[in-house]
This record gives sequence, C-alpha cells and structure tokens, in this order.
Amino acid sequence: MNPTVTARTLAVPGARLHYEVRGDGPLVALIGAPMNADSFAPLADLLSADHTVLTADPRGINRSSVDDPDADSTPELRAADLARLITHLDAGPATVFGSSGGAGTALALVQAHPEQVRAVIAHEPPLGELLDDRDQVRANTADMIATHLAGDATGAWRKFLAQANIFLPEPVFQQMFGGEREPRQFADERFWFAHELLPSTCWQPDLAALRAVASRVAIGVGEESAGQFCDRTSNALAAALGIEPTAFPGGHIGFVDDPAAFDTRLREVLSASFPAPWGAWDSTATPSE
Repeated sequence: MNPTVTARTLAVPGARLHYEVRGDGPLVALIGAPMNADSFAPLADLLSADHTVLTADPRGINRSSVDDPDADSTPELRAADLARLITHLDAGPATVFGSSGGAGTALALVQAHPEQVRAVIAHEPPLGELLDDRDQVRANTADMIATHLAGDATGAWRKFLAQANIFLPEPVFQQMFGGEREPRQFADERFWFAHELLPSTCWQPDLAALRAVASRVAIGVGEESAGQFCDRTSNALAAALGIEPTAFPGGHIGFVDDPAAFDTRLREVLSASFPAPWGAWDSTATPSE
C-alpha cells in the first residue's frame, strides 16, 4: 500500500523549493544533489511506515526553481535551504541521509545547525579536496564542465565517469547518456555541470566542527564502490574524522537499485550507531517522537 505523499513548495531566499512529505513519526530527510525527490521515493515509501520522511528537489533542479539561473549551488546554500525546510515542518531535529552532493549538504547542515540534526549519514560525499591528487581532480572537473558547456554532453559524461572510475558497458552508456535528452533532463544536467558540480566537489568541510559532532555522523560507502572516486573521498573523510566508514548495499546509488535492502541496512546502522534519542528504527517498534 503506497503512503500518502503531500507535495508543496517553500519560498526561500533566491529559490522556490519543491518538497514532499510522507508518513508519521520522527523526521528523516533524504537529500541528494543533483538527484531530486523522485530518486528517493521508493526508499521514502519504506521509511514512512514509522517515520515522517522529507524529500526535496535541490535548488535549480527539476521542480525547484531559482531566481538567478547563473548563481552557483553550494553545499552551504543547500544546507540553508534544508534548515528552512526542517524549521517549516516544525518536526525536527531530523535524521538526515544525504547522498553524493546531498552528503555535502548534510555535512554543511550539521556544521551550521547542529541543533536541527539528530544524526547525519553522509553517503559517498564527493569531496575531492580531501585527496592527495586534489589538483588533478580539480583540473579534470573543470575540463568536463567546459566540455559540457561547449555542447558535448556525451563527452562530458565520459570524462565524468572516467574520473569517478565507474565503468559502463557501451550500450548502457548510450542508453543513459546518448541521443537527445528531454528538455527538463538537459536543463538539470546543464545546471549541475555549470553551477553545482565544482562547488560540491571542491567544498572543504570544517573538519574541526565535524569532529565536535562526530558521534552524530556516519560516513557511508557502497559495498560495490571499491576504488571509485567517492569511495576514496568517503574513506578520506572518515579517516580525517577518526571514524570507520559504514558499508551500505550496492554502489553509489544503492538506494535506487535496491531500496528494500538499503532500508534494512539504514535501520541497522541507525539502531547500532545512534541510540535513543535518535529515533525508533526497529520496524516493529512503536514510532516515537
């Protein structure tokens, strides 16, 4: 049985955010960048059995419009958006699961607004500045952005996957990135390459601030992500914070590929790592505020 989904829009400085809420109980936010709310819907449906689940389109992506389409989307800016959403719902503090660029959003949120956060699971944050080869990563990222802005979207994606160390068989690559894009999909891709990719990968977290709240932070890594860019960055961040990385099913988008397995693992991690008052994560337990 599918849960009821309430979709609304919240005006924030410089943007109008599309967000969705389902379920009842302690608040969980599932956040991506550039992934939008639709990518998290299957996982959100499962979690909503005993939690209030917030999903949203990040500013400039899909249904979240921006006043200035040439302004960058930074982790700090997206964290401020998320803080306003949590305040607007009046259901916090929240457990925040952020993936990829959304992991940067979640980390920036707990740095700036720790009072709004019960726990953060930063799943594969792409923080290239933590790597020894950061200069090369930055140069490669600038090159793939320039390639996309010059009109070669397919070439840009090839360069992106090469740096990510993700191999796709050619038929799969062509299916995903070849040919014509839907106008909305192309607009989202262009915004991400032009205004979100570099600010997200070059963002430098405040490690001292994160160490101060490390008991509330887990760094997630996909079991199938070994050797990939985000495996390297996630392990670098975990080492810098003095914590062990936490394994999750699948790869970079394991929550999309197998939401049921991901739901089970997420509940296990939160029950083991973040005891009360961080929420009732046993699916057989009575939801508590």
